Amino acid sequence: MEEQNLKTKIFIADCNQGKELSDIFKKHKNFEVVGISQDGAETLSEIKRTNPDVLLMDIVLSSLDGFAMIEEIQKSSMIKKPKIVILSSLTHEGFITKAMQLGVSYFMIKPVDEKILIDRILEISKPNDIILTTSYEKTGEELGEKYKAKILEEKITNIFITVGIPAHIKGYHFLREAIKLAIDTPDFINSITKKLYPAIAEKFETSPSKVERAIRHAIEVAWNRGKIENINMLFGLKVYNSNEKPTNGEFIALVADKMLIEGA
Repeated sequence: MEEQNLKTKIFIADCNQGKELSDIFKKHKNFEVVGISQDGAETLSEIKRTNPDVLLMDIVLSSLDGFAMIEEIQKSSMIKKPKIVILSSLTHEGFITKAMQLGVSYFMIKPVDEKILIDRILEISKPNDIILTTSYEKTGEELGEKYKAKILEEKITNIFITVGIPAHIKGYHFLREAIKLAIDTPDFINSITKKLYPAIAEKFETSPSKVERAIRHAIEVAWNRGKIENINMLFGLKVYNSNEKPTNGEFIALVADKMLIEGA
């Protein structure tokens, strides 16, 4: 009975790959698929009955689309609401942004690697003090060490997409590195000029002054693209407007703090 209680209960809502996804989880002793549906309204009813830990879903569903279904879940009186992972072939920036606004744990693009999917579900579905093993014969600690950096990269990427920082500019990569350094070594945020910029400059073989300018440019691009409401939604710490933007250090600290609060 104790082993049964440790199983992660998953409900799958997908019009095309429900059985295929179910078969993936059936190969692993840590999971129990409690239902499969192609219909959004039916899914709402069934998750109230089956009380899953995780809802794995596509956006495109019959009768009620994925986003409408998530909104209904949030408004519902369910005491325990499932963690939500979207698995979709719809890759438009707007879909990812909306998913983040609705509090989705992950937005994954089809086709997804089976191992990555399993690891993501393990990450979000159990408390930190429970270590599980999968049939890949890796311990929870090994999975955590190996994929922690990749998970963090995905989370930062989602934030950059939401606030409107494009991947093709240099500041995008410098800013990503700055956030990771601030998470790993929080004291860096108090010594940006003397420690943070030089560390990034050394890695990318450039100068600290170029790092500072490129990061400032990346933040300015986000403001010029007018996604202030997304920035306010993400951080909720300060009300920004089009004429007011954070300094490099403030922005790095905001994102790093958000990541740390979310368990980065």
